[in-house]
Amino acid sequence: MSAVAVPLVAGPASAGDGRVPGPGRPVARQRPDKDLRELLGEIDPGRIEATVRRLVGFGTRHTLSSQDDPARGIGAATAWVYARLQAAAAVSGGRMTVERQSFVQPVSPRIPAPTTITNVIATLRGDASPERVYVVTGHLDSRVTDVMNATADAPGADDDASGVAVVLELARVFATRRTRGTLVFAAVSAEEQGLYGSAHMAARLKAVGADVQAMFSNDIVGASSAWDGTRPDPRTVRLFVEGVPTTETPAEASIRQSTGGENDGPSRQLGRFVQNVAQNDATGMDVRVIWRRDRFLRGSDHISFLREGYPAARFTEPRENYHHEHQDVRVVDGVRYGDLVEFLDFGYIARVARVNAATLYSLAQGPGTPKNLRILSADLTNDTTLVWDRGADAGLAGYEVVWRETTAPDWTHAIDVGDVTRATIDIPKDDVQFGLRARDRDGRRSPVAFPKVVTS
Repeated sequence: MSAVAVPLVAGPASAGDGRVPGPGRPVARQRPDKDLRELLGEIDPGRIEATVRRLVGFGTRHTLSSQDDPARGIGAATAWVYARLQAAAAVSGGRMTVERQSFVQPVSPRIPAPTTITNVIATLRGDASPERVYVVTGHLDSRVTDVMNATADAPGADDDASGVAVVLELARVFATRRTRGTLVFAAVSAEEQGLYGSAHMAARLKAVGADVQAMFSNDIVGASSAWDGTRPDPRTVRLFVEGVPTTETPAEASIRQSTGGENDGPSRQLGRFVQNVAQNDATGMDVRVIWRRDRFLRGSDHISFLREGYPAARFTEPRENYHHEHQDVRVVDGVRYGDLVEFLDFGYIARVARVNAATLYSLAQGPGTPKNLRILSADLTNDTTLVWDRGADAGLAGYEVVWRETTAPDWTHAIDVGDVTRATIDIPKDDVQFGLRARDRDGRRSPVAFPKVVTS
């Protein structure tokens, strides 16, 4: 591919509309197309409620609970989820496969004896770019306050039947559709005991060289208000995204810090992408991106994927109900406590599912994230040269260089550079942050790739 030099005059934002003069255009939100709107319209709060109530009906889903009781415990819940995903796969025309991914977890702080742990995974293979993989999870297991109590009732309605319900509903609505990239829908287990199910799943994907370009954990996504009297927030979902990647070496982290890239790890780019494609009238939701790996003192299954070097993020409700989470079912002064169904908002869970669906659809149908993006810094110049590898995605039309002021939270401007692998922009690399995204013939964009600095 040929190189291209793109002149761009950077100037101060105008007082009226915030746009920068010059040929670089402001970055706009990606609007949902007709097919995506139809998909979002099929997400059913009634089905989600039925799923949550059925999962609660197993009494407990504790990792150490019975694996062979047909009505109670983790084994019965796992079998039921497997059957539901098989039902989704049955209408996929052979494109969706379902597996029980089992392994024996050795003794560990929350596993007193070797224990079989089972993830249930449905894979919808992409048609055009099946090597690109996008994963969404909820965790099947539940607990009470005493994390080692495997016999007490642990309904786990919010934590995390709500997340599993999202995953099952996504698998159902996507099963009848063709996607370019591959989607993986998983109910993972042993999250409460130490993220063991997701750790095994992520390690297996890494071992076979899977190109997981995004992973999302849905964990505690069922309530739009908390117990403390605060105003309900039924139109907001939080998305936690880490900054400097977990797997960066000290030398890599030092380079990132010296070039001002602390806010530009792959997971942060996912957060920006989710807002771009899923915060709109079709989902009815605002996505509140939190620039942290997760909440204080806790962590969800996305961390397992971060540890393997994959971009990953965690969806969770706007204000957690700590008065009910992880509590034994009990009545105090006439008030029932525990992680119970009556505290959930099923319309809210459906809207969270739509945010997930809009994101997964836009990722799988659009082009993949650009690879091997580098910013050349061998010479002192007042322009910026970027180089990258061309993707092999069907429908790839070209690339856009994006940029923003170093103090801006999101990308503000885009310059179409065409179907090339090198571009020189007439803006000093000292002054702004640059990134690159791919675009396809239908106008869909990929997540942004952030460049590594090279001297040759």
